[in-house]
Amino acid sequence: MSAPDDADGVLITGVFGTGKSSVAAEIAETLERRGVSYGALDLDWLTWFEVPGMDDGAARRVYRANVADVVRNYRTAGVRHVVLAGAVRDRDEIRALQLATELPLRVVRLEVPLDEIARRLKSDPTTGRRDDLQVAAQWLNDSIGVGIEDLSIANEGPIQNVATHIIEWLGWTP
Repeated sequence: MSAPDDADGVLITGVFGTGKSSVAAEIAETLERRGVSYGALDLDWLTWFEVPGMDDGAARRVYRANVADVVRNYRTAGVRHVVLAGAVRDRDEIRALQLATELPLRVVRLEVPLDEIARRLKSDPTTGRRDDLQVAAQWLNDSIGVGIEDLSIANEGPIQNVATHIIEWLGWTP
């Protein structure tokens, strides 16, 4: 198979606890039911490694190489639309993802009030979620990640409605 020429992608972003991974999974499920070519990737998993002494720049290079390899494999298999889920701080991070994926990316930022984020993260049994809540509060307070999106949407109500809204906005059809 070969990579489609009209391939594109969407980055679902927002602070920790806004439901990025869940919305991306629902988009994937909906596209699959509709027979639309897609690949989905939760970016958090590609940053989950530790090498003692590795600096942040080297870690970012490994992350971008991971993204590039996975998306390249998807595209070689014939994937037309790529759904990425991950928190990004600024336009520089988006540009780095566009270079890694070699795709035009549209950015959807999910919005959820801090009290709802706290409720969601509280139910997670991992210790890292406590830190995530502090980071989410800081990002919200400092407006980190705000203004980098092409579409901002409240992640409230049924997740299928949010996913369908995004798919329709993207114009992704069979």
